[in-house]
Amino acid sequence: MSRTYPLFVKRDLDGFFGLLIDNLVQLLLIPQLCAVACGMSGEDSRFIYQYMLPGAAVSILLGNVFYAWQAHRLAARTGRSDVTALPYGINTPSLLVYIFFVMAPVYARTHSAQAAWQMGLFACLGSGVIEFAGAFVAGWIRRKTPRAALLSTLAGIAIGFISMTFALQIYRWPLVAMLPLALILIALFARSSLPLGLPGGLVAVLAGTAIGWLLPPHLTGVELTVENVTRAWSERSVSLPIFCGNEILAVFRLSPAEWMGYLSVIVPMGLFNVIGSLQNIESAEASGDDYGTFSSLAANGLGTIAASLFGSCFPTTIYIGHPGWKALGARAGYSTLNGLVITAICLSGTVSLLNAIVPIQAGIAIVLWVGIIITAQAFQATPREHAPAVAIGLFPAIAAWGATIVAGAFQVSGGATLSQVLTTFEPARQMLAGQTEVNGFLVHGLIVIERGYIFTCMILAAIAAFLIDRKFYSAGLWALLAAAFTGVGLMHAYQVEGNTIDYLFNVDVLLRAVGVRSDAEASPVRVLYRAGDIACGYLLMAAVFGAFGWYRARHPETPLPEHS
Repeated sequence: MSRTYPLFVKRDLDGFFGLLIDNLVQLLLIPQLCAVACGMSGEDSRFIYQYMLPGAAVSILLGNVFYAWQAHRLAARTGRSDVTALPYGINTPSLLVYIFFVMAPVYARTHSAQAAWQMGLFACLGSGVIEFAGAFVAGWIRRKTPRAALLSTLAGIAIGFISMTFALQIYRWPLVAMLPLALILIALFARSSLPLGLPGGLVAVLAGTAIGWLLPPHLTGVELTVENVTRAWSERSVSLPIFCGNEILAVFRLSPAEWMGYLSVIVPMGLFNVIGSLQNIESAEASGDDYGTFSSLAANGLGTIAASLFGSCFPTTIYIGHPGWKALGARAGYSTLNGLVITAICLSGTVSLLNAIVPIQAGIAIVLWVGIIITAQAFQATPREHAPAVAIGLFPAIAAWGATIVAGAFQVSGGATLSQVLTTFEPARQMLAGQTEVNGFLVHGLIVIERGYIFTCMILAAIAAFLIDRKFYSAGLWALLAAAFTGVGLMHAYQVEGNTIDYLFNVDVLLRAVGVRSDAEASPVRVLYRAGDIACGYLLMAAVFGAFGWYRARHPETPLPEHS
């Protein structure tokens, strides 16, 4: 091992605590959501603790060790000591989507937690196969896509789902979260060393944990007691990974009608994961760490496949946030340490124990920092002329954050379901049809721009970047791509059923045509929007760009200056 690039450095602790918080949130969500939505409580909780968490441990350990090894390889090849490994863990959007739109419907139909778990394994495997296959074409996509388009999406996600979300939590529980925030601001924004050279992330987590134990729960949002720790300790149990290939084969042996319909969820989520990981690799290069596109994405896909084969229903991914971990001073050790600790937590059944000792609020300031750095990088690492392209690409991701809040409000509101309201009351129908404003916002527009926002962010920013460079034909091609994605339902189309706003992947039309899915399966109050008018709009944009490119080819303008 190179002496200039050791296995572990002190600042890896800061990166480790930030990445651990990210991963711990997913691990805490799995038992909570699966118990409520998939009936995995009591005896059926074994699917969580004996299969899902050990399977997640396999994928997280493999991925973190690989990306740490990859960082050592890059350091050896370049002779640098400041290389930071790609962050990696469970994909949060996939976790939520697969629970609510794959596993929960199966449980509602069969009342079998095992059937829900098996379909989750099938979905996870499908996502992994798509991610692995995407590695073969992602390098070409990356070369053809402006950096502004790749980084703008990450900045939009960072603003809403990372920075804003955690900022709200900090101000919701200020007594336990603001002291750690102050320490993070000193250590990372001011770049000042703390006494004794202690890592800022470690001190922040320790300070927040101490406050959480000293103050009453109504002031901190967490109940930290010796009794809770004792109970969590008594509930621990060692569970080693179990190969679950036969469980997945059992799904394939079912009638195609049992699983083909879920391709409308699996396919778009797999594609989203490919594009999201690709954007994170570009973000790493913008920070100075140039990792191979194929190897990075292939390892990501194989990690998800390994998760499914050993019992986890949830894809893994290259995390957003590499520039933040790099700015923390983390290298490769934080990735290795995260893989080892998460594996120990999952296999020992001590997820609840860790939650009973350390409040999540103690570490969210680190994740807030990561979101801020990602947003700043989108503007700093692109040509100055492309700043407007970065800006336009922010809107769909910010809309996605807003739509998530709206959907969450409907989920907890009770009473009539959203789809019943929208199909019963004329003002509500007008609201969804875009004819009525609510405090200046069109609810329909918010949902439309949110659906497939990863693609929409990238495409809008790419169109803007090419127009800034006066490459009209290239802008036209991206508009055609937008029309195609919209036409199949990867962007803008949606459906509302009950209190759930879902994707409307237009494979549903084909499935009904061949009899795999019948209209009788749909709720009579389901609201559908297939976005055909938006697809036509993108076609018109492509025609305008192409026509203007033809005109400018015959009436040239003054050449643009070189980008700085």
